[in-house]
Amino acid sequence: MAITTSLRALLELEEIEEDLFRSRVVSSELHHLYGGQVAAQALWAAGRTAPGLEPHSLHGYFLRAGDPTKQIVFRVARDRDGRSYTARRVVAIQDGEVLLNLACSFHALEAGMDEQVPQAPDAGDPFELKAFSVPLMVGIECRLPRQPFEATHATTRLWARCPEALPDDPTLHACVLTYLSDIFNGLWGLEGAETRAGSSLDHAVWFHRPARLDDFVLMDLVPVTVARGRGWYTGSIFDRSGGLLASLSQETLFRDPR
Repeated sequence: MAITTSLRALLELEEIEEDLFRSRVVSSELHHLYGGQVAAQALWAAGRTAPGLEPHSLHGYFLRAGDPTKQIVFRVARDRDGRSYTARRVVAIQDGEVLLNLACSFHALEAGMDEQVPQAPDAGDPFELKAFSVPLMVGIECRLPRQPFEATHATTRLWARCPEALPDDPTLHACVLTYLSDIFNGLWGLEGAETRAGSSLDHAVWFHRPARLDDFVLMDLVPVTVARGRGWYTGSIFDRSGGLLASLSQETLFRDPR
């Protein structure tokens, strides 16, 4: 199947047997497989085995580059089924080799204190900003606010949404957020003449509040440190009212590109 402009279709999985799923959509148009797609599909596979619960965190290791022209198999391990928390591990496999190891946890909805400390940066009104095309992303509309690192080519702050209406499924919206969370590199502001941010090594997301990804959300990435050929950054994802929906962190290669 050729690639589609529908993100929901991209995330859809075929259930081969219990706890074993396979992607449906492939593409001959992309140069490489986007890691955020694999992580989002892995979370969706895990969510299929934890009905009635919402994702609250994921931690993944990107082990190999994938081939966008081939399907991916997702094997889910049910580590724990609890009354409040349920844990899953997912292995994404292509041609017999592991692309991604993902651990994720799901939570039964609870009432309680709701406060946040970080405030959303001033990024303007997304409906008044210029549209921005991101080649690897399918079915995502982006708007580009003023960047904190204006002297570089970096894009570390971005408004984005899925323009198609999405159902009221918290796991689906968390998967779309995961799909978005890996697209840019928060270390671009630290690049120099001899060193560049490279491929993702590991990625983590914490889901704090219910998100609607068919409305604009603001992703803001902040560099933290670079050492020993690796760099690490954090990020926050806010809704249009300034509510903190999710936090993320990622470690990437950071080397001389030669």
